[in-house]
Amino acid sequence: MPAKRIVVVGATGSIGTSAAEVMREHPGSFSPVAFAALSSKERCEALAAEFGAKAYVGEGAAVRAVEESDAEICLVATVGESGIEPTLAAIEKGMDVALATKEVLVMAGEQVVAASRRRGVRILPVDSEHSAIFQCVQAGGGKVSRLVLTASGGPFLDGPEDLSSITPEIALSHPRWKMGPKVTVDSSTMMNKGFEIIEAHWLFGIPPERIDVVVHPQAIVHSLVEFEDGATLAQLSPPDMRVAIQYALSWPGRLPARRERLDLAAVGSLEFRRPDERRFPAIALARKALEMGGDAPRRLAAADERAVAEFLAGKIGYTDIMKICEEALCSNGL
Repeated sequence: MPAKRIVVVGATGSIGTSAAEVMREHPGSFSPVAFAALSSKERCEALAAEFGAKAYVGEGAAVRAVEESDAEICLVATVGESGIEPTLAAIEKGMDVALATKEVLVMAGEQVVAASRRRGVRILPVDSEHSAIFQCVQAGGGKVSRLVLTASGGPFLDGPEDLSSITPEIALSHPRWKMGPKVTVDSSTMMNKGFEIIEAHWLFGIPPERIDVVVHPQAIVHSLVEFEDGATLAQLSPPDMRVAIQYALSWPGRLPARRERLDLAAVGSLEFRRPDERRFPAIALARKALEMGGDAPRRLAAADERAVAEFLAGKIGYTDIMKICEEALCSNGL
């Protein structure tokens, strides 16, 4: 089969960098035609030169890369709301979308899903949790009764009780995953898990009351799907985003990979517990936003994006992030 033509937007972030590793490993399977980045001009141009692709850098680069490419699939790995426009542009061009940006479905889920159905294209999840669900749904072949998203719990799972003194440096010290700053902070507040509930609702058509969250510190079980007969399937692998990226890009097939394999005996035990929604109210806020409907999820995501940026810049405290998000849900807009 000819190599899949791919355009990567958000090419110089953590997902884009991991995607480049996957494509290097499978030069006969993937043919990147364009890389886009908001900044990091030299890195983006170096990627393009390496793969014989075009480079797009600056404001509007992501949409231009999509519109001027003949790709079959677009990997959307930008930060926050900026992923919406290139996602919709890719769908309109008839490209499948490998989606790594949670906020796209959080802020524009109904619009994106409707557009993908109208154009007959696939939204392929790149989040490890949604990739796991996607794989389990395909393997299960039956009616789904419940989705269970797993959460590592982030760096503050076991303390401290008082989070007001948390600094950006501490919040960025994730125990399991290597991610960009925004996603890492969202993981520490568990807002990423709240967003994943909304994302799962749009990806799989499951109502929020049938989407649960469990904390799983080892990050080996990436999510689970319960079927109507009571059987539950799970997808397990070491915590490596390249697994989900490669599956999204290679779907509906699978490709070999030269990376760490799961050794359950070495892992020893797998732990699961309920999230502490008193310390981490983000999950409840996301459920509330989905229940409110309308532009409530967009308000929540926009508030979180702004608040995390201000926290990382040292302008607000850690606990102010959730205060700003809660206030956004009670307002008429931002």
